[in-house]
This record gives sequence, structure tokens and C-alpha cells, in this order.
Amino acid sequence: MSEQGWRDFLAAENVSDWVVLHGGATAVFRVLSLRAAARLADAVAQVPGVEGAGVLITLADDQLTVRLTRGIWRLEPRHIELARAVSTVARRHGAVADRSRAQEVSLAIAAHPEAVDVGFWRAVLGYAELADDNAVDPLGHGSTVWMQDLDEAKPLRHAMHVDVSVAREHVQARLAAALAAGGRVVHHWTAPEAWTLADRAGNRVCLCAWPDGAVGSGTATPEPK
Repeated sequence: MSEQGWRDFLAAENVSDWVVLHGGATAVFRVLSLRAAARLADAVAQVPGVEGAGVLITLADDQLTVRLTRGIWRLEPRHIELARAVSTVARRHGAVADRSRAQEVSLAIAAHPEAVDVGFWRAVLGYAELADDNAVDPLGHGSTVWMQDLDEAKPLRHAMHVDVSVAREHVQARLAAALAAGGRVVHHWTAPEAWTLADRAGNRVCLCAWPDGAVGSGTATPEPK
């Protein structure tokens, strides 16, 4: 598991259906009905290499979502070929990839190092361990919770914020919608583009095109609260 895996995926050819989110490579395919989604899911499940790869498939009335891994650090070279194969199957079934629908919402629990308590969050949520610093929904439905070390100089003993990861070409539209709805920019990064936004009460959320827009640039680190 390394950063190189997801960077290689971003740089690969013929994977334009896929958005590399915080949790890994994800594609959303638009379909005409739940039955069509079920048929496509069955076809995807038969793609060589899918079995045992940790793929998560979610069906809805008008779409099928395929996540190749549950974590970005688990992307490997084999997932590039797997993504291409899944896209080929989707096209054969008349499904259309829609990158604007791909997103991931995570909850960041920030605390000073001695107060980080990932075990508590796993227990209270009924979540499982994917990495040392996170907790994931075993059903694949809920947001991932991850632990963020709070700078010792920060006066707060604990804090939370929401992270939203979207496709690089759709982050500006999401930003505009949030600002139009009354949000304000607290901080802005450009490598790749990411923003900390706040609502009128001061509650914060990090909106970012990371890692999907990270090729050839540094990573955006959400601002600790």
C-alpha cells in the first residue's frame, strides 16, 4: 500500500470513467431502472479479478456505483485493468458513466495525539478497521471516520469536520452551490484545489478535488480545527 498506487491510476489511460476519491477509485454508471442496475451488477461481478478484490457495488433505481477498493492506499496496478474491464462491460450494457455523481463524504475526528480514540468510534458506530487511523462502515453505506492529529499549539482539545471529495472538474460547481447557499470560504489551497468552508454558525467542511486532481501537484491537507 502506497501513494504510488493511486497516482499511477490517475496517470493511466482509458480510465476516464473513474474518479479517485478519498476512499479509492469510484465510477457511477447511469442506468434506466433498478433491474438494469441489477443486470449490470451481475455482469460486473463476473469480470475476471473482481472476486476477492474488495470491490463494493451499490445499486439504485437509476445508477450503479462501483468502488474498486475501500481505501485509496489500497489501489494497485491490477485495479487499472479492472477499471477498464468494468467500463467495457458497462458500455456493453448501455450504461453511461457520470463523474458528477461520484463523491465521498468522510468525518474527521481531530484531537491531540494523546487523546485520539479510534477504538471508541469503531465501537460506538459498529464500524470496522481498515487502517490504524480510521473506522469504516462494514456495509459500505456510511461515511468513513478518520482520526486527524490536532496541532499541540491549538487551544481546542477536540474538534470534528466533514470532508467531501469530488471529481476535479466538478469541484468548482459544488463550491459555487455551497457559497450560493450561504457558505463562506475559510481557507483555500491550490495544489490541488481545496477549500475549507463554513456555514453561518461556523461549522466547517473541507471540499476538495483531492486526490482526483492531484497529478503533478502536491496534496491538499485539510485544515485542522
